[in-house]
Amino acid sequence: MTATLNPAAMRSTSSDDVEFPSDARESYDRDGFIALPQLTTAAEAIRLREIYDDLFARRVGRESGDQFDLFGDDSDPDKPNIPQILGPDNYVPELRETLAWRNAERLLTHLLGAPSAGIGSHMILKPAGSPLSTPWHQDEAYWDASRRYKSMSIWIPLQDVDQGNGCMHFIPGSHRRGIVKHRSGNNDPRVHGLEIDDDKIDLSGQIACPLPAGGCTAHDGRTLHFTSPNPSRVPRRAWIIMGGLEAQKRAEIRSFPWMDAKRTRRDERAEAFAKAKAAAAAV
Repeated sequence: MTATLNPAAMRSTSSDDVEFPSDARESYDRDGFIALPQLTTAAEAIRLREIYDDLFARRVGRESGDQFDLFGDDSDPDKPNIPQILGPDNYVPELRETLAWRNAERLLTHLLGAPSAGIGSHMILKPAGSPLSTPWHQDEAYWDASRRYKSMSIWIPLQDVDQGNGCMHFIPGSHRRGIVKHRSGNNDPRVHGLEIDDDKIDLSGQIACPLPAGGCTAHDGRTLHFTSPNPSRVPRRAWIIMGGLEAQKRAEIRSFPWMDAKRTRRDERAEAFAKAKAAAAAV
């Protein structure tokens, strides 16, 4: 059974700097996520949609491997299942000057207890009529297994979202477990996206987080989460701003074999682009 979190019950403000609930950090530490009804204004969400749609329409970052199909084999740029862009703020630096970015920085500091060591972002587009969910996973399962993280992702919908078009769902308290076994989507190493590979994990306590445009969820890098399909007639646009404290070297050894097994076209393009760039710089 899926419960639904009501972000409208939380306090928000129309001023530029959003006022966070007094119990935000306590809730985040306990559950591994929070939902806020406002991170930026509705007007800015509309402007961000225009930038967002333009980046995907122009396939910005495709050559360098920054734009790719998150849950497909990435062979057809005209028909991606769930396209994603890494580092859109590198292509449109003005994104770092938005109210959403500024309030995301404030939220990172508030919930982490210290300023973030670095901030980046990515965008995930769930097309209109998409039957695909983004499967249950933990973000840290994508990262360097030799490091210890205290990280956070701030997920900002640029239109209203609910269970009918791809809102976020979380398992409260799942950030306190270790990284569970994952695999590439559909167990296909050509697919960049991950899904959990452990049928013993109890998903019955999941919480759905419907939000208005410009609201946000924030979750820990270990919190189990997924987004539902988007059978609606409009795309579901999400901009994710990420940060965290400085990653530390782990004393104990661990491995993520699901990452070692990957053979994606996205990685091939990124490697070729980096080699070409280095060759051009050496001339």
